[in-house]
Amino acid sequence: MDATLDAAVGPAPAALAPDTEPDAGPDAALAAGAPAHGDSAHTPTVPAQAAPTRAEPARQPPHRRPVVTELRLSAFGPHRAAAFPLGPVTLFAGPSGSGKSQALAAYEALAGLGCGATLAEAFPDPRARIPDLAVPDAQRRRGFRLGCTVDGPAGPVRLDLAVQAEPALRIVGERLSQDGQILLATALRDPGRRSVQAAWLTGGAIGVTRAPLPDDRLGTALLPLRVAGSTAGQRQVLAAAEQVVVALRSVFPCDPRPDRMRAAVPPGEGRLLGDCANLADVLRRTRHECGTRHAMLAGAARTGCAGPVAGLDVRAPAGGGAVTAVLDRGPARPATELARLGAGELRFLALALVLLTGPGVLAMDPAAELLSAQQALTVLADGFDRGLDRRQSAELLRLALLSGARGHIRLVAAVGEDTAAAARRLPGVAMVDLTA
Repeated sequence: MDATLDAAVGPAPAALAPDTEPDAGPDAALAAGAPAHGDSAHTPTVPAQAAPTRAEPARQPPHRRPVVTELRLSAFGPHRAAAFPLGPVTLFAGPSGSGKSQALAAYEALAGLGCGATLAEAFPDPRARIPDLAVPDAQRRRGFRLGCTVDGPAGPVRLDLAVQAEPALRIVGERLSQDGQILLATALRDPGRRSVQAAWLTGGAIGVTRAPLPDDRLGTALLPLRVAGSTAGQRQVLAAAEQVVVALRSVFPCDPRPDRMRAAVPPGEGRLLGDCANLADVLRRTRHECGTRHAMLAGAARTGCAGPVAGLDVRAPAGGGAVTAVLDRGPARPATELARLGAGELRFLALALVLLTGPGVLAMDPAAELLSAQQALTVLADGFDRGLDRRQSAELLRLALLSGARGHIRLVAAVGEDTAAAARRLPGVAMVDLTA
């Protein structure tokens, strides 16, 4: 690519190859170019039987469930060559404009691509992700990079993407790698075609398989439909790709909207929406199907809601109709409809429910081929503590740490300085402090 676009998304070498430096990052080896039509030198390269070319550090025991352990961003909003380690509870903190929301938006976009979304669906406003100082090249091209590391039973796997945002939104380079070995590489060879040239490890007599893939979808998510798994190399590619897809599909972006949570709602399947507008219907379901978790939620409500709380209940007309959730205030006290609660109380209840439940109660589409007990849900919450007081924030962090310690639910959130100051004193919370 021209030097101007390289400044936005990093260098574009002629071929992908295993990392040769211990600190090689996504800017060091990811092909992101759009070479001239017919330039065969830019065909992505996957070594057929290559072994790692660098000394690997002692590996920690792999996670039992696939989880994203690192998020990488370059020329993405204010982030340049940034790598953020992610633990069971990770909080982004920093002043306004430091990139907290941009980091969570990148994670959410990766999750969408892992679920099969198109690039336009994952980035409805790609220009908002381009750095302010990125100058387009002679072909008016600008873009950004993002990637992640997914750990799990197959070991750590890296996924890196180079995205052209202007003049046309497209993936111009993708790399899936493990232990320094490239398993999948794609590169844009002909800007006039809406496809990229892909190559993935096959092993055996063939060595490498090459085929075109769409330039608006994640190639890694398409591999399980393309790879038979009949050779050791194919099985390695499948294991790595499926681990990444499972981790990215196990993400629930959550932003409770109190203005949408006050009205009675018709009974449905009881799966919580991202804005938590159907909270009353979900409480109806958890009260009958998840007695233990419902009791834990009622206990949290006693901490996060004003006044006495004996429990959480729902009301519905005998002949069917809209469902209303209420706080049980105890004997001789009238119940309080959730519609009468403050915005902070409603946000608190919704977030507590998310942290205490699982994919079966959330409006998401986890990997159906894997048992829920073998998956870890990651909750993304921008403005996690918005409208909450210190007591409510502290209780939610307690619930997040409790769920994170069990390995079932992870939290990645952006918080204000008050919550960040309190969280820095809590063991088990990973803080990412950003500066403007």
